[in-house]
Amino acid sequence: MQYYSTNKKVAPVSLQKAVIDGLAGDRGLYMPERIPVLPASFFDEIDTLSFQEMSYKVADAFFGEDIEPEILKAIVYDTLSFDTPLVKVKENIYSLELFHGPTSAFKDVGGRFMARLLAYFIKKQGQKEVNVLVATSGDTGSAVANGFLGVEGIQVYVLYPKGLVSEIQEKQFTTLGQNITAVEVDGTFDDCQALVKSSFMDADLKAHMDLTSANSINVARFLPQSFYYFYAYAQLKKIDKADSMVVCVPSGNFGNITAGLFAKRMGLPIKHFIASNNRNDIFFKYLKTGEYLPKPSVSTIANAMDVGDPSNFARILDLYENSHEAICADISGATYDDSQIADTLKNVYTETGYLLDPHGACGYRALVDQIKPGQIGVFLETAHPAKFKDTVSEIIGAEVKIPERLQAFMKGQKLSVPMSKDFESFKNYLLVK
Repeated sequence: MQYYSTNKKVAPVSLQKAVIDGLAGDRGLYMPERIPVLPASFFDEIDTLSFQEMSYKVADAFFGEDIEPEILKAIVYDTLSFDTPLVKVKENIYSLELFHGPTSAFKDVGGRFMARLLAYFIKKQGQKEVNVLVATSGDTGSAVANGFLGVEGIQVYVLYPKGLVSEIQEKQFTTLGQNITAVEVDGTFDDCQALVKSSFMDADLKAHMDLTSANSINVARFLPQSFYYFYAYAQLKKIDKADSMVVCVPSGNFGNITAGLFAKRMGLPIKHFIASNNRNDIFFKYLKTGEYLPKPSVSTIANAMDVGDPSNFARILDLYENSHEAICADISGATYDDSQIADTLKNVYTETGYLLDPHGACGYRALVDQIKPGQIGVFLETAHPAKFKDTVSEIIGAEVKIPERLQAFMKGQKLSVPMSKDFESFKNYLLVK
């Protein structure tokens, strides 16, 4: 299958080139030339399949033309070595827990899949070294860094905003060493993202080193995230509640909800999506006005959603042929400030015993506010609450237990490279590598 740029100013490319390049030459994001529709028989049997089995069938629809079946199956099965269970929180509202992977965040799915696929393509292409640049507002950095840790031929640079990620998140990518370098940028996530995008367009850097991205701008990062939407539906089908499924996605850079929209186009019967924002409400305002007006991000307790110019908005526009009306028909929005997020987190814990993280609290609250009678709501619980231990503990007035897999990261020593948000500084740093 070929992949075209959302800016449509360069020729379509192969999957291999789209994955290795990350960003198109015209600064657009790659999109598959078509979205395959899965057969009715797949949905008839979906509740009898394992997470890995159904995900392989979804992956094969996109990547089967370009990757040998045994290779693709091995990548999918190795990626999904953990569960993403659907847990009932209250009547007709369920949490899709995406934090059971190695770094306790939903990005383990896309990060692990991309690491394995990129390593396969690098070997196939005979390249000696590829440099992965990734901007993170929290969880992307840890998922990508751990997904690529120790992978031969790949050097990873994680750019993160100084002082704007939680301690546990920071430790997950600053303590690894080996082929992982953490770059601590004196700025916001949007500044980090700008440095990554500018690097791809710089002729000197392109001549000096092979670059790619592991953010959700890379098709190998965001497309695999569609897997767990199918799995959520399968789990509802097992309990005869899949007929009217509404999904709420806590949204930052919009790769996650874009993957869900792709799943819907593949035939997954999701009735409606809700994109739940924190105070960074650019998409919410777009839904209301039809105008997309990016602005500098602001810091919130749901820090992974602190994005002022979400990259994947370009994919959503392309998917809906720039129709504001069509986008609004499938997606509604919500926005909450820190006090509303904290109140939701505390009230749910008090009333049900279920502990949300701040991002999941945004998703849960939007469902409660918007779900209609007869609908079944699923919100994506994107990270373990312990990743925001100090914030969550203060809100609920109790200590949050840290899982063993997170405790291991806390014992490591932080290693990072301080960096200004000025592109020339970052460029010069890479040029001497």
